[in-house]
Amino acid sequence: MNDFLLSFGPPLAVFAAAGLAVFAGMSAAGERAARQLYRLCGGIGATFLVIIGLLILTEIGSRALAAYVPGLKAYAGYSMAASAFFAFAYTFGHKAHIRMSAIIGRLNGAPRRIAELWCLGTSSFITGFVTWYAVRMVAVSWDLEDISEATDRTLLWIPQIPVALGAAVLFIAVLHRFVDVARGADVGDQRSLDAMASAE
Repeated sequence: MNDFLLSFGPPLAVFAAAGLAVFAGMSAAGERAARQLYRLCGGIGATFLVIIGLLILTEIGSRALAAYVPGLKAYAGYSMAASAFFAFAYTFGHKAHIRMSAIIGRLNGAPRRIAELWCLGTSSFITGFVTWYAVRMVAVSWDLEDISEATDRTLLWIPQIPVALGAAVLFIAVLHRFVDVARGADVGDQRSLDAMASAE
């Protein structure tokens, strides 16, 4: 089982995520399902942010009471990593991410679409690789029964699973957008265009 996870887990995760992204980009039902998935990721990311706040307050309270609670910083770190990846997926899926459009925002027509496809294709490759690596990290930690070196002594595959899931959904969101643009969807972000116009 461990050998199967190590050898086939990462590529299966990447191919499954890619299949979901293509399905989302090619059908109305897939699009609706993807939107629901991105919205769910936003809720999960927000929940982890709340958990971070509670952990910090617990640490402050424990210091005030001179009571030591082990592992709070480590759990806050795990929650931060999970929150970031789920929030990335939500933000990209809703086209609310920050775009560096100083160059690409000045292009129009075919050059703009080609530039968008290049950016999205490169981003799809990078997020796909991150997904592959994150899933492999979980598999390796599971195989080695790796334990955190911090005071929490947690099995590392447990906090690594949310990171891998968040990375996979981010990959789905980016590849989904690539498929949309390749099929002729509008390129760019109106907020970026408005910002460019006001800057001029």
